[in-house]
Amino acid sequence: MAVIKLSEAKINFIKDVCKSYGNKPGEVINVLHKVQGEYGYLPAEVQELVAKELGIPVSRVYGIVGEYPISVCLGTACYVRGAEKVLDELKRQLGINVGEVTPDGKFSLTCLRCVGACGLAPVIEVGDKVYGRMTPDRVKDVLAEYK
Repeated sequence: MAVIKLSEAKINFIKDVCKSYGNKPGEVINVLHKVQGEYGYLPAEVQELVAKELGIPVSRVYGIVGEYPISVCLGTACYVRGAEKVLDELKRQLGINVGEVTPDGKFSLTCLRCVGACGLAPVIEVGDKVYGRMTPDRVKDVLAEYK
């Protein structure tokens, strides 16, 4: 897995968000939601920093986000090339809706605006890995890589 180096500005933003919620462990979902709203995704490094700032085990954050967070790009290029059908198939196969985590904690499902890979549309991300030219038929094979 690729390691993402967080900029000082991102680190400070995340710390400020945590402080705005009093660094309270019970605010973890609100903190994650606000950070994801700013950056569109929650890589492991962000999850680890949130856990540290709130004084909770990183496993608790992973349990909320899912071991393998799946993000479906719904930017213009992806949308017009069928991202919504890919999203519907992910929801069907995982048995969850957007914003939820599978009961086993393995997968979470979110949508984002653009991952910057428009030439590969439609695109999904599983963790840090990008899958381009997705189709509903390919969803099963991508999920099999993580089971």
